[in-house]
Amino acid sequence: MENFPVKLPLRIDWSEMDLFGHVNNVSYFKYVQAARVNYWEVSMLTQLFDEKKIGPILLSTSCQFKIPLFYPGNIVVESRIEFIKTTSFGIHHRILNEEGEIAAEAHDVIVTYDFNKNEKVSVSDEFRRSVAAIEGKEF
Repeated sequence: MENFPVKLPLRIDWSEMDLFGHVNNVSYFKYVQAARVNYWEVSMLTQLFDEKKIGPILLSTSCQFKIPLFYPGNIVVESRIEFIKTTSFGIHHRILNEEGEIAAEAHDVIVTYDFNKNEKVSVSDEFRRSVAAIEGKEF
């Protein structure tokens, strides 16, 4: 079984429902965004931005919807790093319902960006070490 070490519990809000009585697909992307930012915080990537103005930019995101979610309810978004390349990395997310079933899976590709120079830069060794500690493996 795959390890998803970073977990973010969230409550489904009534305003996230659609006309058909289940959570709107747009809300899934909101959950993934919350999990993405949570991983950045856990891995100290946001601290690097605060100190050096080097940080993440979302290049792409995708989501496969498996089963509907409903209000009221709670979910957990689990995240793990899929890969780290020279200037980019990927995060795999799973959205689990209260029964632990996978409601959706999402994949992000993020580029490391120097906001002072307005250009992409190499993923820092500090971030790689942080991810290795979180994930329990080297990339």
